[in-house]
Amino acid sequence: MANSHLHLAPAPAAGACAITAAREVAGRHPIRVVLADDHAFMRHGLRLLLDGEEGLDVVEEAHDLSSAIASVLRVRPAVLVLDLRMGDGSGIQTIARLREKAPETQIVALSMSADRRFAQEALRSGAVGFVLKDLADAELPEAIRAAARGEQYASRM
Repeated sequence: MANSHLHLAPAPAAGACAITAAREVAGRHPIRVVLADDHAFMRHGLRLLLDGEEGLDVVEEAHDLSSAIASVLRVRPAVLVLDLRMGDGSGIQTIARLREKAPETQIVALSMSADRRFAQEALRSGAVGFVLKDLADAELPEAIRAAARGEQYASRM
């Protein structure tokens, strides 16, 4: 595929917790992150990556979409990193559901699929970021920081 960024629409409003997210980005508090992926090896690798980043704090991990929703509602992170292809439902529908239930949590979608239509669907559903798993080591920390600021981020495709 050609190397070009997706056209990004404005990020969804962060709601009442915009001040909290801004403080996290400003460095007063680390950016609280929930990781959701159905592969333990991937979660472990992502956690190692993010634990090595200053200002990012992985507060919880989820192994399926149901536990991702429960984690977000319980710990109210600034950012959810969500694998779009998990076995217990639709990642796209989960994004839309969380936009309603936890508008203060920004969502960065994570995927193996480099299909631009899939990325656009995730962003239209309310994700503010889309990162290809193959590029996560280089791009995920930046995508999380952008999401916490209410800015959109998409991997080059």
